[in-house]
Amino acid sequence: MVAQQDPSATGFERTLDTKKGEFRTALISDQVYALIRRGIVNQELSPGDRVVESDIARRLGVSQAPVREAVKRLAHEGLLNHIPRRGNFVTSISKEESEQAKQVRVPLERLAGRLAAQRIDEAGLARLDTIVDRMRLAVDADDIDGFRDLDVDFHRSVAEIAGNPFLMRVWDVMEPSLRALHLIADPLFEGDWQAVVRYHRQLVQLLREGDARKAEAEFGYHAAGQSERHERERARRATKAAR
Repeated sequence: MVAQQDPSATGFERTLDTKKGEFRTALISDQVYALIRRGIVNQELSPGDRVVESDIARRLGVSQAPVREAVKRLAHEGLLNHIPRRGNFVTSISKEESEQAKQVRVPLERLAGRLAAQRIDEAGLARLDTIVDRMRLAVDADDIDGFRDLDVDFHRSVAEIAGNPFLMRVWDVMEPSLRALHLIADPLFEGDWQAVVRYHRQLVQLLREGDARKAEAEFGYHAAGQSERHERERARRATKAAR
């Protein structure tokens, strides 16, 4: 049966109306979570937009309980911001906040790269190779949302392989904000996605070689958003040296 649509609905409201009637399985909250998350990624919901649980439940024809669970999950991931007595809003991230996050992330990534290079084993390498393979497939399928999740999973895996429990405690605190930064602060990357995949493949190779110093430096460049510029500079120096 075709869902009845509100003729006055716009943007994300129209998306909700078209999905009404599809949420009939035991994992309704997972489906609602995925739907709202897609709305944020596709910019149907913009930073600062209010997400009203009762309105979403009404438009989807479900109870508020699974919507509430989905909203809590998105808030935990940093994609929604709960303001007491006002409601839930799509997170807004300023350029200054993005730079401040990099200031914290860079030393963590450098430490993770150095420690991981010193202790990684074949199982760890296989784990990272698999993630990079999935990143490539995500790009081929134009699944940039999935690609961004895999990107965060890659760096979390490196931190876990590093074997420092205190590093993981800090990472666990930072990861929700990191996911929000990927999805909200930088939603439309206009560069070469396959080049990003290749760069992650190079990071794995540095870990495979066990070169802690180079791994530390490259993970730092990457976290600072300087990997492309550093790669161009390195290629320029190599070309100059070959002359």
